[in-house]
Amino acid sequence: MLNENIKAIRKSKGLSQQELAVRLNVVRQTVSKWEQGLSVPDSDMLISISETLETPVSTLLGENVIESDADGLKAISAKLEVINLQLAQRKTTGKRILHGFLIALCAVIAVIFSILLALESPYTGWDYSDPETAVFGAAFHLFEWLFVRAAPMILVGAMIGILLIRKKD
Repeated sequence: MLNENIKAIRKSKGLSQQELAVRLNVVRQTVSKWEQGLSVPDSDMLISISETLETPVSTLLGENVIESDADGLKAISAKLEVINLQLAQRKTTGKRILHGFLIALCAVIAVIFSILLALESPYTGWDYSDPETAVFGAAFHLFEWLFVRAAPMILVGAMIGILLIRKKD
């Protein structure tokens, strides 16, 4: 039983006989003899084996440990399926967020254009001799100038983005 348990647990941990021997400061042949049942480790060595294999001594001495196929083909397939579903959900969520952002961007641009049209460029009638009005008027003028030139390109880009996202769905 002990020999079979040492071998099964060693393999389940992905260790070779040589790697286990190095960790225990013994030669590989010693590990081989333990696994073949030709010799038995003493109590101190049994404790060292248990610590190295991260397994209780009672498990080493107890019933046979069946070599587990930790990740059999079915388990791997199930895990991959879950991962694929999660990735698909993230992709869909990302598309929805981008789609909503682009629609909101188009709406904001339309609202700002409406406000600018309703205000009929008030910065031209301001008194720039007052420092506060001059700074605000210049800042508003700069905003309006940049917005009127950049917004149409952003709006067209956002609309194309909306159409492309819709088309892929």
